[in-house]
Amino acid sequence: MLAIARLVRREQPDILHLVTIKPVLYGGIAARLLGVPGVVSAISGMGYLFTEGRSGLLQRLSRLMYRLALRHPHGRVIVQNEADRDALRAMGALREGADVLIPGSGVDLDVYSPSPIPSGDSPIVLLPARMLWDKGVGEFVEAARQLLEQGVKARFVLAGPYDPHNPAAVPEGQLQTWQAQGPVEWWGQQEDMPRVLAAASLVVLPSYYREGVPKALLEALACGRPVVTTDAPGCRDVVEPGKNGELIPVRDAAALARAIGELLSDRSRLEAMGRYGRLKAEREFGVERVVEAHLAIYRSLERRESGVCDE
Repeated sequence: MLAIARLVRREQPDILHLVTIKPVLYGGIAARLLGVPGVVSAISGMGYLFTEGRSGLLQRLSRLMYRLALRHPHGRVIVQNEADRDALRAMGALREGADVLIPGSGVDLDVYSPSPIPSGDSPIVLLPARMLWDKGVGEFVEAARQLLEQGVKARFVLAGPYDPHNPAAVPEGQLQTWQAQGPVEWWGQQEDMPRVLAAASLVVLPSYYREGVPKALLEALACGRPVVTTDAPGCRDVVEPGKNGELIPVRDAAALARAIGELLSDRSRLEAMGRYGRLKAEREFGVERVVEAHLAIYRSLERRESGVCDE
């Protein structure tokens, strides 16, 4: 917080835009203490401490910090899904009318462009995420094992980095064992995700992490790939069941295996879902929409600072 306070004193911003949990909490408190005229706090998910089933002293402290950080008299709070908005309201962290719902960080629809779903005897089922248990990695591995035992011909791929600093990290040794012995492949960090998505037939994210709106799912839709994800905050906001993918319960490997198996057995359904997903991405999740929504927030704060009130 001291580093943010020093930066604010030096730069004297008219609007301080804070992104992700620690900057939002530390920067929001610093902004109130230092009298920054306007603050935009972007909540891209509630994070590890608010994942289902967790509680304790750190979560209670975080609730207090949210209340201190987000109640700036001329602040706006961007949330990505209704569940996060409800949680922040319940803890008394939002002023009336201060919250703005922007569904996700957007996706570049030119970079993430649609391509035909690959043909072949071993389709790739892709989980693109940091390697955290909370992202549903364990359930994905178990679903892969079940499907392979049933004779389903497919490759099950984890694409994402090992995250040693997260308490929910999958051990690197476990990832290497899976890579060597199966039932999944670990491709590690990938710099060219459009290419990786183009190689996949189906994208899954069985997450129970407190997501905002997972960018991996937006990228999958933009590339014309159907998705299977959990009925959990952020994830459910991307999927229209039966149209661009399917929702499953959290922590349910058997349900995940069933959903994957049913979709892999029906290529025409995969293709139809992929087409609808691309249209949904164009309609709702293009990065230009997100940029314009942020600019509108800046303009509203500028008008307030100049004494012009919005209706």
